[in-house]
Amino acid sequence: MTMLAGKCALVTGSVQGIGLEIARALAQEGAAIAVHGLADADQAKAACAELVAAGAPDARYFDHDLSDPEAAGALVRDALAWREIDILVNNAGIQQTAPIKDMPLETFQRILTINLTAAFATMQAALPAMAARGYGRVINIASVHGLVASANKAPYVASKFGLVGMSRVAALEYAAAGSRESGGVTVNCICPGWTETAIIEPQILERAALHGGDRAAGVADLLSEKQPSRRTSVAAEIGALALWLCNPIAHNLTGVAIPVDGGWTAQ
Repeated sequence: MTMLAGKCALVTGSVQGIGLEIARALAQEGAAIAVHGLADADQAKAACAELVAAGAPDARYFDHDLSDPEAAGALVRDALAWREIDILVNNAGIQQTAPIKDMPLETFQRILTINLTAAFATMQAALPAMAARGYGRVINIASVHGLVASANKAPYVASKFGLVGMSRVAALEYAAAGSRESGGVTVNCICPGWTETAIIEPQILERAALHGGDRAAGVADLLSEKQPSRRTSVAAEIGALALWLCNPIAHNLTGVAIPVDGGWTAQ
């Protein structure tokens, strides 16, 4: 028996990047996957097929647009009409950089809606049923920017600090649900540092341009400011950590924000 046989995970933003790798890790341990993201029909079909090939007994695509504050709760309700949701991973997120003086208010609000409000709505819809069954996992993909700040990222930092704080509140509210034997209900954040995803590619290319277009030099330049390891993570590493958090043995690990940041926040 695989560890997550008979369970189902909803992973937002799971048609690519970190979300897809988390979904793959859970699928390999037997979880059915509710796939979510903004994708065309071919991308959605390919992601579902990839997860079934990895070991998921089933995968279904949901296309709810999380920039609509009402859509996140509807996403969970529609997924629940398909299967019970045992694991919720809030991974979908966006970023746009600019100084505070130049950041449009509508951009600030859009980033908070997708990165923070949507996670509130999905947790609100999913956690009561998890508590009733005695097992549940909420894993919110925050960021190193949920623990420390950087210039020109006010809405992103605000959303990720908020996500870490909100996750701690949810962890306290559900800490007593379930038991050691059932696995309990936990709420945690993973806080990646520099990770090879599309969201950081514009910053890499900007630095590469300073080094004659050398991407590797651009990566090294970018990481030298913040991440002592000077190594990026890959998305599969985040997937492996998320999988471990789903293990029933992790029943007493709740309300934490785990940095995967090469020492960034240790400074």
